[in-house]
Amino acid sequence: MFDAKSLDDIANRLANVIPPSFNHLKDDMEKNFHAILQSALSRLDLVSREEFEVQKAVLTKTRQKLETLEQRVTEIEQQVLSKEEL
Repeated sequence: MFDAKSLDDIANRLANVIPPSFNHLKDDMEKNFHAILQSALSRLDLVSREEFEVQKAVLTKTRQKLETLEQRVTEIEQQVLSKEEL
């Protein structure tokens, strides 16, 4: 879902805002931030960008097929109505 590099970057940025007087805790806090972020994000029902793009393509293809089928149904209905009029 989320790559480790992104989580590391966020955890590092959070650790960097810690006041200088707490620098001796920086490494521990960075690890804790990473663990907390990983835990929180894993509980969310999220998908990766790649999975989203795949599903978007599937939806686009399905929508095109549906439109084609709707058009065919309309044509068939018109043919049936034309035959009934004769």
